Amino acid sequence: MAKSIPITLIPFPKTHQSSFKSNHPKFQAPPPFISKTITTNTKSIFTCNSNSCLSSTINDLEAPQQKQSYKPDIANVWRKIHGQDNWVGLLDPMNPVLRTELIRYGEMTQACYDAFDYDPYSKYCGGSRYSLQEFFESLNMTYLGYTATRFLYTTANVNLPKFFKKSRWPDKLWSPHANWAGYIAVSDDVTTKALGRRDIIISWRGTVTNVEWVADLTNILKPLSKDIPNCTDEKIKIEAGFLDLYTDREKVCGYCKYSARQQVLGEVKRLVEKYPNDELSITITGHSLGSALAILNAYDIAETKLNVAKNGKKIHVSVFSYSGPRVGNLRFKNRLENELGVKVLRVHNTHDLVPKSPGLILNETMPSWFLNLAQDFPWCYTHVGEELELDHKKSPHLNPNGDSACAHNLEAHLHLIDGFHGKNDEFKLTTGRDLALVNKGSDFLVDALAVPPSWRQELNKNMALTEEGRWVQAERTKLEDHPEDIDFHLKQLGLAAP
Repeated sequence: MAKSIPITLIPFPKTHQSSFKSNHPKFQAPPPFISKTITTNTKSIFTCNSNSCLSSTINDLEAPQQKQSYKPDIANVWRKIHGQDNWVGLLDPMNPVLRTELIRYGEMTQACYDAFDYDPYSKYCGGSRYSLQEFFESLNMTYLGYTATRFLYTTANVNLPKFFKKSRWPDKLWSPHANWAGYIAVSDDVTTKALGRRDIIISWRGTVTNVEWVADLTNILKPLSKDIPNCTDEKIKIEAGFLDLYTDREKVCGYCKYSARQQVLGEVKRLVEKYPNDELSITITGHSLGSALAILNAYDIAETKLNVAKNGKKIHVSVFSYSGPRVGNLRFKNRLENELGVKVLRVHNTHDLVPKSPGLILNETMPSWFLNLAQDFPWCYTHVGEELELDHKKSPHLNPNGDSACAHNLEAHLHLIDGFHGKNDEFKLTTGRDLALVNKGSDFLVDALAVPPSWRQELNKNMALTEEGRWVQAERTKLEDHPEDIDFHLKQLGLAAP
C-alpha cells in the first residue's frame, strides 16, 4: 500500500503581531496583556529602493499611525471589560484595553474559519484541519495561552443548509452527518494569572458561504421551553433554525449522537468542577451564524445555572458577538439581560446586511410601546446587549465599494476595531496588526497595498506525494468525538444520554 507523506501547510502570518521574537519554531510571544507597558506603532510593510515601484498613495496609507502607550492591567479591570457596567464609557472613546480584548477574542473566533475544511474536493470537508491536541499550535496561536479541551459538532439542519459543508466524494466522507462547529478552550496557569481569573472560552463557527445563508432563515420564532426544559416561560422565543441547530442530534452518528447543546453544557460542567478554587469567567464568541449560537449558548448556561459554582458564587458570563443576526424576541432579550445578567457586546459594520436580519421590519428600532404589543408576532425580533457600530468606509485601507461579503468579513471587523477611536474620531490604526490579514479570505484591501485576494490556502489542496511517486490526498488524524466522562456530567445536569 502506498504510504502518504503528511501534508505541509503554507505558512501564513500569525493572527497577532508581537514584539517578541525567537528562532525556535514553537516559541510564541506571551499574550499582550502580560506586558506591563505596551507601546505600539503601525509601520510600513513595504520596502522599496525605486521611486517608481510604489506610488505615494502607499506612503500615505502606511505612514506611522497613532502611537499608543498604556498599561493594560487586565487582571484588575477584566469585569468592566467584560461588561460589568454594560461597557459604559468604554466604547466612545474606545478603551485601549477593550480594543485589545476584542481583537484577541476575535482572533480566537477567526480560528474557527482558519481550521475549518470547507473544500468540497476534500474527503475531510466539514471537519477541522487540525487535531484537538495540536489545535492552537497548528494555527500559530500558542501565544494566547489557552488549551483546547473539546471540539463541538452539529448535525445537518434542513433550515440552515448552507452551514453544513459536505464532500463531493460520498464514499469517502469522514462523517455523513456531522460538521465541526467550534471548540472550547481554557486559559493556562500563566495566562490565568495575567487575566486575573481562569477563562473558559467557547467559540462557535459561522458560515463560510458569505451572507447568502440569511435567505434560509424561516423568520419563525419558536418557544425555547420545548427544547430547553429549564426555560419555563413559553413566551421566550428564538429563530427556529438557530434552536434546531443547537439542539438536534443524530443518534447513528458518533459525532452527533449528542446535540451541540449537550456537548457544550457537559464540557462547561466538567471545567467548572475541575477548577473549584479558581475565579472563573465564561466567554462565548461567534461571528455571523456563530454569533447566534453564542448568544443562545450563553442564555442556556445561565438558565441552567451552570454559571453558579458549588460555593454559590456566580461565574461571569459574557458574549463578544461579531456581525451577528437577531436571535429572539423581546422576552428573550429581557430574560437574558435583566434576569440572568448575561453581558453581550455586539460588534458590527454598519454596511453589513446580516445584523439587519431576521426581523427586517419589526425589530428594536420600533417605538417601545409598539414593540411590546408586537412581541408575540412570530416575525418580531430584537437585538440583545450593547452595540459597537463600525464603518468600513472610514478606513483608508479598505475599498469603500466592497461587496456584502467584504462588509461581513471577520478579519475586516478586527481591522476596523484596530483603527476605531470614537464615532466622530479619525480612523487610526493602533496595535500594529498586519493589514494583509484582511485579504486572507476576501478582496477588500485597496489595490495600492498590493495584497492578493484570498491568499490563504492549503499547499497542493492537501495532495501529497507518495514514495511511489503518486499524488494522493494526505491522511489526517481521526477527529476526536466525545470525552469518555460526558455521560457522567450530563446525568448531573439531568440531560438524557443517547
